[in-house]
Amino acid sequence: MGKKKINHYSGIGGQAVLEGVMMRNKDMYSVAVRKENGEIAVETDHYLGKAESLGLSHIPFIRGVFVFWDSLVLGMKSLNYSASLFGQEEIAAAKDPIAEEGKEKFAMALTTAFSFILAIGIFMVLPYYLSSIFESHIRNHSLMVLLEGILRILIFIIYILLISCMKDIRRLFRYHGAEHKCINCLESGKPLTLENVKASTRLHKRCGSSFLLFVMFVSIILFFFIRVESIPLRILLRIALIPVIAGISYEIIRLAGRSNNIFIKILSAPGLCLQMLTTKEPDDEMIEVGMKSVEAVFDWKEFLADSFGYKFEDNTAE
Repeated sequence: MGKKKINHYSGIGGQAVLEGVMMRNKDMYSVAVRKENGEIAVETDHYLGKAESLGLSHIPFIRGVFVFWDSLVLGMKSLNYSASLFGQEEIAAAKDPIAEEGKEKFAMALTTAFSFILAIGIFMVLPYYLSSIFESHIRNHSLMVLLEGILRILIFIIYILLISCMKDIRRLFRYHGAEHKCINCLESGKPLTLENVKASTRLHKRCGSSFLLFVMFVSIILFFFIRVESIPLRILLRIALIPVIAGISYEIIRLAGRSNNIFIKILSAPGLCLQMLTTKEPDDEMIEVGMKSVEAVFDWKEFLADSFGYKFEDNTAE
């Protein structure tokens, strides 16, 4: 069969976790983790998003707010699961394992809340504060908004570069690359084999890194039309409008993931460039973990047969 040049949207997505990969397909998700003994643990469960449960999944812009929230919740749940696999011996050795596990969950909840507040402070409030230093020299509102947006993007890139210096984060970025490679392999019409995944690109238009960059670009445009004199109100509006910005950004990245026209390619280019920082090339063992996560929730053979006309006999593609 001839090589297909057109990619097909698969509907699967995921994220990297501690020593593993989470994959989601509709209301099913799986987390595959490479344990300390070398084995791959795979956890599969159901997760019905808020947009689906409330019947809002077909309403543009509104659904994006809930998808953004679901991504945060499921992402933290998956990260907590992967982290728990590396603390099982300590919990088992404790005098009261149930109490010890409860303490860990409470600590993770506090960490999640603190991280969310810190992210708002660093990426929403700090850029505004830094740009306001130049307010006495720049009287033009549009230029001030542009300066704030540029500072927000610079802070984000510096943050990525700084955390990339951490060994655990570098490994996380390699698992991020494995996640993308598995999805790209299938969406380009190739069977999910180690060699095919290795040959696939680690950059993907639907990546969360690209989504965050769209959030920053959309915030610049949106803040152009917001003119208030009160400084506390300006800061409050920047925080309150996060759901609106997320809803708009979701529609853009959703369109990018389903289209290959030249306009979408240009629009996606900055996000793909950013992924050069947030994804790294995985090794074979990391790819194997990604493949296990895909296979737990996605019938990739049926997808290739329906989308690309593949025929499988005895687990071999013709």
